[in-house]
Amino acid sequence: QVQLVESGGGLVQPGGSLRLSCAASGSIFSINTMGWYRQAPGKQRELVAVITGDGSTNYADSVKGRFTLSRDYAKNTVLLQMNSLKPEDTAVYHCITNLYTAGSMEKGDYWGQGTQVTVSS
Repeated sequence: QVQLVESGGGLVQPGGSLRLSCAASGSIFSINTMGWYRQAPGKQRELVAVITGDGSTNYADSVKGRFTLSRDYAKNTVLLQMNSLKPEDTAVYHCITNLYTAGSMEKGDYWGQGTQVTVSS
């Protein structure tokens, strides 16, 4: 079993900052990618940012220059630093990881339960 534990969501005023954390644990052999998606009410889920095993990052155009994704390989954790937040960033943010499980060496995607980010004055 693989678990993803997210933290750091909340309510913030426009222009403010939040930091989301996601830690993967359980039967993990190796992690390929880790990142975040988000889904706002009435909208499709969209990629926010993802980081690969070699440290390469990919960001949605809407968050470039404002959000920074970093990874702690030893702790199987990613941090999403979100600055200059806008009301349109309001959504449920879900952590995702693609990894190989220990033992069976199965490759698959695992999702966190989601954390709410609300940007409002």
